[in-house]
Amino acid sequence: QVQLVESGGGLVQPGGSLRLSCAASRDGFSGYVMEWYRQRPGNPREWVGSISPGETTNYADSVKGRFTISRDNTKSTVYLQMNNLKVDDTAVYYCAGTYGTLQYWGQGTQVTVSS
Repeated sequence: QVQLVESGGGLVQPGGSLRLSCAASRDGFSGYVMEWYRQRPGNPREWVGSISPGETTNYADSVKGRFTISRDNTKSTVYLQMNNLKVDDTAVYYCAGTYGTLQYWGQGTQVTVSS
């Protein structure tokens, strides 16, 4: 069992930045595909982006150019750097780790973008 713990959420003004972290509880993190999802109020959960074990990244069109995913395997942590935040980015953000058929989820962290 792998536990994923997100942190770094909070309240930020439009145009601001936040960095979310997702820390994994066990070794072997480097072999996981790590993804970020979000769930905006009244909407289904949506994929934000991913980073492979080889650090290839992919992003949803809605965040491309504003969000950056990175990982530090020495700390078993993946990051989501969010810049130029918009009110529409307000959501609960979740990280997920996938290894083969196994997938683990964090509990989510709230990001609120408001003036």
